[in-house]
Amino acid sequence: MNYISIKNNQTILLSDIPESNYEAFYDMNLDLVSGHIERHCVNYFGYKVGNNVKLISCIADDITHEIMISTCLVHKAHDLESLSAKLLCFEKFEREIHENFGINYIDHPWLKPVRYAFNREDKSQIMDNYPFFAIDSEELHEVGVGPIHAGIIEPGHFRFICNGEQILHLEIQLGYQHRGIEQLFIEKKNLLQRATLAEDITGDTVVGHGTTFAHVWESLCGFEATKDIEFSRTMALELERIAVHVGDLSGACTDIAYQLGSSVFGRLRTPIINFLQEWGGNRLAKGLIRPGQNQFPFTPALAVRLKQILDIFEPEFIEMADKLFHLSSALSRFERTGVVTNADAVNIGAVGMAARMTGLNRDVRVSHSYALYSELNHNPILKRHGDVYSRIQLRKEEVEQSLNYIRKLIAEVPAQVSEIKNFNPPQPSSFCISLVEGWRGEICHCGLTDKKGELMMYKIKDPSFHNWLALALSVRNNEISDFPICNKSFNLSYSGHDL
Repeated sequence: MNYISIKNNQTILLSDIPESNYEAFYDMNLDLVSGHIERHCVNYFGYKVGNNVKLISCIADDITHEIMISTCLVHKAHDLESLSAKLLCFEKFEREIHENFGINYIDHPWLKPVRYAFNREDKSQIMDNYPFFAIDSEELHEVGVGPIHAGIIEPGHFRFICNGEQILHLEIQLGYQHRGIEQLFIEKKNLLQRATLAEDITGDTVVGHGTTFAHVWESLCGFEATKDIEFSRTMALELERIAVHVGDLSGACTDIAYQLGSSVFGRLRTPIINFLQEWGGNRLAKGLIRPGQNQFPFTPALAVRLKQILDIFEPEFIEMADKLFHLSSALSRFERTGVVTNADAVNIGAVGMAARMTGLNRDVRVSHSYALYSELNHNPILKRHGDVYSRIQLRKEEVEQSLNYIRKLIAEVPAQVSEIKNFNPPQPSSFCISLVEGWRGEICHCGLTDKKGELMMYKIKDPSFHNWLALALSVRNNEISDFPICNKSFNLSYSGHDL
């Protein structure tokens, strides 16, 4: 067996990961995923070892709750067979490896730059010469949108090939902004700096990425979080889920010109994020999650205050949602618009809502549980049709589910038992992987240490990395006027992709 199976948030020695040649590595990872809907690639990346590149593959099994880690050493000058030619879910991972190290995949179906990272191998690859797919036809035309966005969203370019109003193909070009954030995790030696970096990976998932980093660091250092710490993280994750879902319902109403829904859902987001400010001093929850400590303990007084807020919020949310889902003009825009099939979701390795909208049961809270989700007996909400309506329904029902979880949590607030302690140094020559279900879906961070216990590699994957292709597939055969509502129904991250 050329892999090692570990659990979520587990640290192992790098030497414990079996190393094989590329041919065996290729065959094994192909066999691990092929024909197994319950398995998918949660991360696949490389790092330099002298003149070679060490590849690490992480395949998660949602039934056994294991993550299968394998590795191989390749020379960047060698041509390799691509896993993507057989399994499309590997395509973007391999494109990133190609971009970062110059490794050529001879049969990759889409070997283009994925990010235009500042430290890319081929500096001649620039945004101006991105090789868009094109169709030579007198009947078809191209429509370019972006990279300058009409709102405040980060830059991205969308190239449509259309037959009249009908979209035949959409190619999404990202990579306009880079903070080099993975490298900053190596350069910054202060734990507070690194925790702040994690919060800034994508601004609407502060808790999700902050919690994932905390889990990685605590595992590397052998720290076991107390119940009050895990309570606060679970609470904050579900409050973040509510706040973003409600805001996205407002945005969806805006895109179909339903002003009442836009206004009411937009207003309802406010008391949730205002409570986060009452709790930790910031409406986006910055500073709330810190490795090894409970910086802002959740008290019984805060529980009383939150219950008061939810008692007002919940009936108003239900009333507005009921109006929206009984409005025929809204349903006509949502239903059968922007469909992604279950087969496509499986094929591209979709995660989070983009998977669950098609009936694909992919939710880290149950498959690789952490914090207090096992106590909450989390049961993922699934839809079947893969359209805008399914994605809007998921948001509404997940808000209601999160409200139920929060009411359970505040019924029994644990006493603060955690103290701020100095961490043990990270275990040297080690590997740790952490998965957290952010509101978009599966977040994955991997930390690798060198012989001195210093971080030598920090790999980040936002769920958007998987799901941008789902958006591109969803608009095929739709009218171009449906693109805004399709886009908003996913609400994917530019900064989480570009890093």
